[in-house]
Amino acid sequence: MKLRILTVPDCPNLAPLKENLAAALLGRTDVTVTAEVVSTVDQATRTGMRGSPTLLVDGVDPFANPGQPPSVSCRLYRDEHGNPSGAPTSSQLRAALAPTGDTTSPATDLQRWRARTSPTDPVDRAVHQAILHAFAGTGQPPSPERLQRIAAANNTTADPILRRLHDLDAVRLDPAGAIRVAYPFSATPTRHQVRLATGRTVSAMCAIDALGVPAMLGMDATITSRDPVTDEPVTITIHNGQYSWEPETAVVFAGAAAGAGPSVDFCCHHLNAFTGPASAHRWMSRHPGVPGELLDTATAERLGRHLFGALLQQH
Repeated sequence: MKLRILTVPDCPNLAPLKENLAAALLGRTDVTVTAEVVSTVDQATRTGMRGSPTLLVDGVDPFANPGQPPSVSCRLYRDEHGNPSGAPTSSQLRAALAPTGDTTSPATDLQRWRARTSPTDPVDRAVHQAILHAFAGTGQPPSPERLQRIAAANNTTADPILRRLHDLDAVRLDPAGAIRVAYPFSATPTRHQVRLATGRTVSAMCAIDALGVPAMLGMDATITSRDPVTDEPVTITIHNGQYSWEPETAVVFAGAAAGAGPSVDFCCHHLNAFTGPASAHRWMSRHPGVPGELLDTATAERLGRHLFGALLQQH
């Protein structure tokens, strides 16, 4: 795990952050920490600093609110009781770092798996992001003509780019070459529906993907994910980065044969929200061959943000 601390020069809250981080990382040997001074808004935009100090975990800000802009001002955090503070508490940091620190966790496997699917070529990334923007705006992939224009502007064609994205498992193509999946989005309806603040409703591939959509787009949303046992809805309302769950007893099962093949085939069907632990355990008893774990709502939220929060950031 790579942690990156971003601060303005002489930030008074750098020392408290380092102190709390040291407590949260006690005994951990799998983490590297670097620090960088950011002086201008342009630098803040480029690095992802949303006020000083900002902590990035493998490139993602786990404490960011949707729509929170880049800033070189002092950043306000709130502790577990809602009191303002200049840095996350050690317990908040420990919780934020737990999903990526647990090397035996299925959630960790998912993060590693998805991290390998991010395109590194600038043109491939531009096409990938255009696909995601189209899904967010229309609920469907962009037209082939739109992707061809992007590719042509870079002296190439769209088809080999789409094939590379498919091979990465960033998208999935049907036998005719049409886009049917661009994680976190599905081109066909699923049990995980996300109504965005724009009024558009989009389908997500799984409960975790649905939780990542508002963070990726930086906007409020309402998620409706149906319990696969009872078919009752689990409703998550996201406003200003705060997640509210109904019912409050809801849990999320994270299960996958990670790395065994495309996410759509090996894990998306096993990432579901349940109205409560009893319903989840009924599902687990019916699927003894699916390895996984139950996540509380806060952990599920963090996982969704970590997987998808940075997908539309410029690199």
